[in-house]
Amino acid sequence: MSEREDLRARVAALRSRRRLQARERVRRTVLRRDGVRCEVAGADGAPRWLVNFCSNDYLGLAQQFGVASALADAAARSGAGGVASHLVCGHTAEHEALERELADWLQVPRALLLGSGYMANLAVVQSLLGDGDVCVQDRLNHASLIDAAHLAGCRLRRYPHADAEGALRQLRAAPGGAAMLATDGVFSMDGNVAPLRELAAAADAEGALMYVDDAHGVGVLGPEGRGSVAAARLEADRVPLQLVTMGKALGGYGAAVVGEAALVDHLAATARPYIYTTALPPALAAASLAAVKLARREHWRRGKLAALVLRLRRGLAARGFELMESDTAIQPLLCGEDARALAMSRALEASGWWVAAIRPPTVPEGRARLRITLTAAHSENDVDGLVEALERARDEVDGAPHRHGSLQ
Repeated sequence: MSEREDLRARVAALRSRRRLQARERVRRTVLRRDGVRCEVAGADGAPRWLVNFCSNDYLGLAQQFGVASALADAAARSGAGGVASHLVCGHTAEHEALERELADWLQVPRALLLGSGYMANLAVVQSLLGDGDVCVQDRLNHASLIDAAHLAGCRLRRYPHADAEGALRQLRAAPGGAAMLATDGVFSMDGNVAPLRELAAAADAEGALMYVDDAHGVGVLGPEGRGSVAAARLEADRVPLQLVTMGKALGGYGAAVVGEAALVDHLAATARPYIYTTALPPALAAASLAAVKLARREHWRRGKLAALVLRLRRGLAARGFELMESDTAIQPLLCGEDARALAMSRALEASGWWVAAIRPPTVPEGRARLRITLTAAHSENDVDGLVEALERARDEVDGAPHRHGSLQ
């Protein structure tokens, strides 16, 4: 009889462990969306309307009329699917127009569409690095960047969060071969911005190529919403490649790698996540093109979002809460233990507010949190209502009213 471990038994044991640690993940079914309000199926099957404060639709473009119309019109012309890879017969005029618009907006020579931000990060690192090379990364980088380095077969070296000197030390400790310094622009769980100018200096000093995953920065930060790299006043020669996602501030789906023409062309010719998959549906590309044009010209969306972030922070500070250091649309409220984050989230939902509890392994042990995200579609009343609901939830979970101190 075989002595191999039974995979079903392993799965059952891991599920039991997650349950004991309060780390089971449950999908919620959204029945309808109306702006920032969602009708959500409850655990008992009964639907209820919640004000959504956990969406990444930072500019409120996902349901904007012009974006939705562009999607419908293109679907009527080209159908529902991408039908083939870009290099076979899947590259359409809609894809070409979006790539050109992205390159023009972000002031880079070239853009290349991919199916998702996750696939784009796999494509970049796998296509450029291999055995004998090194990829130096922030310890809090997105999981896709970590996975990308493992897939590439290169050495992965990680430095303390937002520590440019740590990045420099890691680069110096790995001589020989090619080197890439990869970082999130805006960190998805902490909401803070990487020290990009200092990191670029470290990359320059050690001859490393710098790559910025700006999924949560493009559309929101910088002049014309061009992202964290533009906000740091870095040109394309300092940051030769950036990741842009259509699924965050642009309200759609898909991603693009933008930057230096020779590097982007190399990805198109060699990156497995680009070559061996079906192109995005042209209708999605048309919708994203409409969203990019709106993001470029409707500066009021970024202004309103910034004002709402400030309003939330001031309101919570006045009630004794302490948010993490972030000026972006991502406003994490530390809860500490997993069970406390879950209890806070459930208390909020009971009063009509949807804020996700984020637990390990997405965040470090003991750093569970409520990840509050704001959008330009929220109103001041929405923010004020959330602040009051958070105060009530804290008092309910902790068992007594707070007058001073923080949620921590």
